[in-house]
Amino acid sequence: QVVLVESGGGLVQAGDSLRLSCATSGQILSTNAVGWFRQAPGREREFVAAITWNSGNLYYADSVKGRFIISRDNPRNMVYLQMNSLKSEDTAVYYCAAAVGIYYWGSEGYDYWGQGTQVTVSS
Repeated sequence: QVVLVESGGGLVQAGDSLRLSCATSGQILSTNAVGWFRQAPGREREFVAAITWNSGNLYYADSVKGRFIISRDNPRNMVYLQMNSLKSEDTAVYYCAAAVGIYYWGSEGYDYWGQGTQVTVSS
């Protein structure tokens, strides 16, 4: 079993930065990667970014490329999402998830999910 807990969400203004944290525990080393997803009201959950545990390969959605940075701290089993130049359209509940397989771009590739943290960006 793998447990993921997000933190760091909040209310910020457009242009601000925010860092989300994902604390993992359990059999996390049995997974290949951790990803971040987000879901805005009335919209489907969408991929934001992912990072693999071993090689540190990075994957980003086009909408956040150049503004968001995903990173990991392997000894602490932590994954972070640094969000810069935030826009109102970044407002959503952000989830971290762990993938056992090697498909990282869609929610169907992930096996374990956190409860989410709200990010609200006011314009």
